[in-house]
Amino acid sequence: MITTIAATSAAVLLAAPAVGALGHRAIKRSRNASLMKIDTPNGIDEQGFVSIGGIDQWISVRGEDLANPVVLELHGGPGASTAIFGPRTRSWEKHFTIVRWDMRGALKTLGRSGPEGQGEMTFERIYADAIEVTDHIRVRLGAEKIVLLGHSYGSAFGLRLAREFPERYSAYIGTDQNIHDAGRDDSAHQALLTRLRATGKRKELAAVEALDPDERQWTARQRAMHAKLLATSDPLTLDTMKKVVMGSLWFSPLHSLRELGRFVKGMTISEQITEATTGFDDWAEGTKFELPFFIFQGDKDVLAPPELARRFFDDVQAPVKDFALIEDCSHFAAFRRPERFLELLLTRVRPVVAGEPAGTAGI
Repeated sequence: MITTIAATSAAVLLAAPAVGALGHRAIKRSRNASLMKIDTPNGIDEQGFVSIGGIDQWISVRGEDLANPVVLELHGGPGASTAIFGPRTRSWEKHFTIVRWDMRGALKTLGRSGPEGQGEMTFERIYADAIEVTDHIRVRLGAEKIVLLGHSYGSAFGLRLAREFPERYSAYIGTDQNIHDAGRDDSAHQALLTRLRATGKRKELAAVEALDPDERQWTARQRAMHAKLLATSDPLTLDTMKKVVMGSLWFSPLHSLRELGRFVKGMTISEQITEATTGFDDWAEGTKFELPFFIFQGDKDVLAPPELARRFFDDVQAPVKDFALIEDCSHFAAFRRPERFLELLLTRVRPVVAGEPAGTAGI
C-alpha cells in the first residue's frame, strides 16, 4: 500500500555516492551482524525455505531461549517483510522466540522463484499459507500454542486467524491494526483531504477528490495511491518510512543490494491481494474472541487511525484484553519505538501467555 514511497527511498539510497554510501553500509551491516548473533545454550537462529502451499517460502526463527513464548509475525504491505527490522528488534529475542515469514510475493520468497513462481496471489491463498506456517512452527518448536502478532495489513489476516483458531494461538496482538468496516469510516480519507488543502497540493488533492466516494469501488492501484498520499502528506509517517523502514533495509545484514529493489517489487506484486478485503466488515464477522486480545497502536497513525482501532477494541469480548497507545508514533510504531513495544509485550502479554505474575519479566 506504500510502494511508491519505498521505491523513491530505494532509488535515493542506490543513487548515493557509491564509495561513501557503500562503505558506511558495509560498516553498519557488520555491526548489525554482530548484534544479531545468538550464542546462548538454549537459543535458536534458523533461516531458510520451507514448502508452504506448494512453493518454497522463507521463514526465520530466532530467540535466546526456546523456553520463551513463541511469536509468529504476520507482516504488512502487503508484501513488506518485517525481517529487515532484525537489528532494531534484537532485544525482543531475549524474551520471545520470534518467527518471521516472507509471505508469497514478499522479498526472499519472491526471490526464490520469481514473480511467475508465486502461484495464486490472493487473500484466501495467503490465509491458508498462514495456517500451514502456524502448524509448521508448532511442530518444529513443540509449542501447543503460539502468540499471533499482526502488523498493518497482516492484522487483517490476524483477526480472522484469531477468531477461527483459538486452539492454535495463546494470544492475538495487533499493531498498526487495520480495521475494516465496509467503508463506513472515512476519517483517514477526510484527514488526508484536509492535509492536502492545507499544504496547497492541488494535483494530489484533485486525484483524491476524483476517487469514488465509496472506497469499496477503488481499484488496487487507487488504494495504493491513496495510501501513498496518506503517508507522504504526514511528516511523521514519511520520516518513519525513510529512516526506519528503508534505513533498516539498507543496513540489514540479511539482505543484499539486489533485495532493495525486490522489497519494492514485492509490494507492487502484492497490491492485488487487497481486492479481497474491500468489503470486509470486522464487526459483522464477529467481536468475540476466545483468546487474550491486545492492540498496541501508534497514537498518531494516519494510515490505521487509533480511534477506529479503539472503537473495535471496545466492542471486543475476550478472556483478557488490553489496549495501549505508543506515543509519538504513526505507522510502524513497533519498529520506530521497539523498546516501548517490548515493554508492552513484557508487562501486558507475557504474564498472560507464560503464566507469570505481572511485572516479573523485566527488560
